[in-house]
Amino acid sequence: MTETLKSPIGNPAFRTLFLAQICSLLAIGLMTVAMSLAAYRIGGAAAAGQILGFLLAVKMVAYVFLAPMAETLLAGRPRKPVMVGLDLARMLLLLPMAFATETWQIAALAFLFFGVSSGFTPVFQSVIPDIFPDEGLYSRALVWSRIAYTLESILSPVIAAVALQLISAQFLFWLAALAFVGSVAALLATRFPATPKANGKGPFMKRALKGLRIYRKTPRLRGLFLLNLALSLSMAWVLVNSVVLAGNWLGDSEYYYPKLMAFYGLGAALGAIFVPRLIAALGERRVMLAGALIHAALGPLIALPLGLAGYFALWSCLGIAASLVLTPGGLVIARSAVSADRAALFAAQFSLSHAGWMLAYPLAGQLAARAGLAPALIMLSVLTVLVAAIAARVWPAGDPAALEHDHPELPEDHPHLRDAPASGLRHRHSHTYHIDDLHTEWPGAQRA
Repeated sequence: MTETLKSPIGNPAFRTLFLAQICSLLAIGLMTVAMSLAAYRIGGAAAAGQILGFLLAVKMVAYVFLAPMAETLLAGRPRKPVMVGLDLARMLLLLPMAFATETWQIAALAFLFFGVSSGFTPVFQSVIPDIFPDEGLYSRALVWSRIAYTLESILSPVIAAVALQLISAQFLFWLAALAFVGSVAALLATRFPATPKANGKGPFMKRALKGLRIYRKTPRLRGLFLLNLALSLSMAWVLVNSVVLAGNWLGDSEYYYPKLMAFYGLGAALGAIFVPRLIAALGERRVMLAGALIHAALGPLIALPLGLAGYFALWSCLGIAASLVLTPGGLVIARSAVSADRAALFAAQFSLSHAGWMLAYPLAGQLAARAGLAPALIMLSVLTVLVAAIAARVWPAGDPAALEHDHPELPEDHPHLRDAPASGLRHRHSHTYHIDDLHTEWPGAQRA
């Protein structure tokens, strides 16, 4: 392997896809800023929070319930025109948002926008492992993907702040639409791998729920869900209450909040960089468990008189810990399904992870309002530890890719038994195990 190809960015297809991801994320970030300002414009100081909370709830509902169905409708279709079409649809939905004057108008357009996004993201995520069949390169590609999220969290507010010096707030929606033009251009320049043939047999709802069924029956995926949920409980406090801490404790939310989140983003980028080496040494399970527990252990430090430098350092460490949990998820998904089922599984992950955030966001806000900032984070950190402990039990420490299992239901000449030779009357054999039409239960699940 050449030195260039040791980095995923040396692959032309990934390079343009990475650019498309940055443009797409930047568009969503600018749209979120514009939506927040629209909520303030429509509701004023008294009702802006309620309106924005409602709009974010609309976003979560779209993500949680539409992702599996959107993936099923798009399964087997050429991914390049699908992704370009979805980007164009999102771009067109942003244009009328600039003229919305009622909450219901923005809510309707936002629901359609995030519904389209729920179809785009899993398809995008399913392309990367097909570009990099090598697990090491794919692991490093996930780092770049996580860095793209970090760049968005830092760049979106900065670009919005600069743009607001030149244009009215409502026209940020159009600036977001312009970012989608960049995403479309990058996608058109990308040479996509062949689209896996989809299994279109069976009723629509059965196919729509296929990814969720694989998720439910695969122990490592159940552990992945629980670890994401564990992190979301304490991380939601950071995302919801950092602005409150900046205003109430540091004295100036507009000045200190962006700086806190910048340090958090820099920590997240730094953590992501180290993930491939940590996975190579420890495996995904240990790295993700460590990240959740470190994030929880850092939470009680909020009760100490840290000073400004201490808060910046704490937020950086929280960002590092979050990346240890979030970055390896794609690798766990990719090795838990055959190529044809990956998009369905990424859709399930997309839906389930946002379901966790749908619980964590209001919980973080309510606890902070009722118990105070520090007690809320301490309580959420304890919950993070408890859920992570359950995840450690659900996801076995010994988790080999290949498993021995029987196929007494298959005839001797079945193609699957030729692909992986079997022995005995029960056709016992071993191979990389995924839940699919021939493997409907995890070996030993009935005995567990």
